[in-house]
Amino acid sequence: MENIRFALLCAVGVICFFLYQAWQTDYAPTHADATASNSQATAQNNTRSDDDDVPSLSSAPEAGGVSENNDRGNADNGSDIARDTGAPVVEQAKRVHVVTDKLDIIIDTKGGDLRKVELRGVPLSSDKPDTNLRLINDSAPNFFIAQSGLVASGAKAPDHNSTYQAEKTEYELADGENTLEVPLTWTNNSGHQVTKTYTFTRDSYRIGLQHKVVNNADSDWKLSQYVRFWRAPYEITGDVPFAKAFFGIGWYQKKDGGDNYSYKTEDHDDLGEEPLELTQQGGWVAMIQHYFIGAAIPPPDSKARFFGRQKDVPNANGGFATGFIGAQQDVAAHSQTDFDATLFVGPKLQDQLDSVAPGLGLAVDYGWLTVLAKPIFWVLEHLHALVGNWGVSIILLTFLIKLVFYKLSETQYRAMARMRKFAPRMTQLKEQYGDDRQKLQAKMMELYKKEGFNPLAGCWPMLVQMPVFISLYWVLRESVELRHAPFMLWIQDLSAPDPYYILPVLFGVTMFLQQRLTANVTMDPMQQRMMQIMPVGLAVFFAFFPAGLVLYWCTNNMLSIGQQWYIYRKLDAEGLGHKAANS
Repeated sequence: MENIRFALLCAVGVICFFLYQAWQTDYAPTHADATASNSQATAQNNTRSDDDDVPSLSSAPEAGGVSENNDRGNADNGSDIARDTGAPVVEQAKRVHVVTDKLDIIIDTKGGDLRKVELRGVPLSSDKPDTNLRLINDSAPNFFIAQSGLVASGAKAPDHNSTYQAEKTEYELADGENTLEVPLTWTNNSGHQVTKTYTFTRDSYRIGLQHKVVNNADSDWKLSQYVRFWRAPYEITGDVPFAKAFFGIGWYQKKDGGDNYSYKTEDHDDLGEEPLELTQQGGWVAMIQHYFIGAAIPPPDSKARFFGRQKDVPNANGGFATGFIGAQQDVAAHSQTDFDATLFVGPKLQDQLDSVAPGLGLAVDYGWLTVLAKPIFWVLEHLHALVGNWGVSIILLTFLIKLVFYKLSETQYRAMARMRKFAPRMTQLKEQYGDDRQKLQAKMMELYKKEGFNPLAGCWPMLVQMPVFISLYWVLRESVELRHAPFMLWIQDLSAPDPYYILPVLFGVTMFLQQRLTANVTMDPMQQRMMQIMPVGLAVFFAFFPAGLVLYWCTNNMLSIGQQWYIYRKLDAEGLGHKAANS
């Protein structure tokens, strides 16, 4: 009976957890909400247009002379985000087309911006598997571009409003080549020349960015490099249930001036009250869109100022921007200097992120159960390497989990068998002390103590499975490797709910069969009704869950049925099983 109660509590606990997740997403007050009243007057006094802003050199950190500042700035503006008007968002000039094995890119000579990035081989949706997803795009409503440039004192430097010259308009990574360089040049009448070079690498979404500065003038030139992503907010379709996909910025922030860093995020809606303003050495900043990321990474050995804020540009559907401004450098007269940075534009593939920059893998955010979710994904990934199917990998993972917890399960079933053995005596106690609940509980505890029996001993396997279940939910929700991953037959997307509800029904049936195996446990009428309703209720609840998660639980139930049958046969041989209980 205690095990049945515990099972009910576990089921209710899981439901409450996911309902809490949904409430947190939609209604929970944020830190920005708490501080909005304090910052409203400041925001009104500090409004700026930002419609085509260029950073100033004064905003760049000195090369090694600026103290770290982790304060968050005031709101840029309090204006509403306007809808798309159909007007061009940014000017266009000559377009340079670049093709690699992973990317299909358009670079505009106006600013040398990344104006289009298609992820080759990454489907737009499960309904359009042959259409590449376009992550970066310079047209509304899904406006999202990457801009970069230099700011200087004195003579003007090329920024994202400047026009570059391109040697060619078509580039393609040839067979046998591992890298492809695309140079753009800019010159002025003062003896200054800048070559902006994008470097693309085979089998990677990493993009190298370099500004090579040649100063042929007779005076020094003080410069700073900046990189920024600018995008318009829009609704992400195909989201998973009970938790809205994150859409905003993320960054890697140094802790309290030490050598340790932590991963921080902020939703784009909150940037109006709490824009990011952070100066430090190391780290990165990124646009986060559920499974995808656009990251800007300055050189790790110099200071940079990271920023993130809303923008007030009606024809860009409002929008928000994030990026960094690098440390100032003096380019001496008749010399040259390189300004380097790294971009990552693509899916959040865990085998690539950490190799690009320290901590970038944290953008795959498994929440507070990361300590379990990461090992689960590691095992899943290795199983997938063996069998080539994520659904089969989930089934094999379930086998491994049941194997690891076999002894705990055996303990559970032994406890249930002993509970059956005590059932007649507990029924007798209920009949004798049914009107005095306190006395009944005391007598039952006396019975447990006398027989050396702990009724909660069988609850541990169920308790252990709850964090595993929730961790697998986060793995299916956050791992782009499982996005649109097919299993077989009607299941063509393990990260989406079963379109025909077959797996949820199968879950309900297997749960009912499990209950039949434990039907000898004494229950009062109310508990019997609860146990009859629970498979139906949970089957309906699981109809909204990713198919991969329901596949895991169905497999777990079927393995549990086989495991119970096997262990009960052993217990019958020991005189503790069904036969002993019914004799």
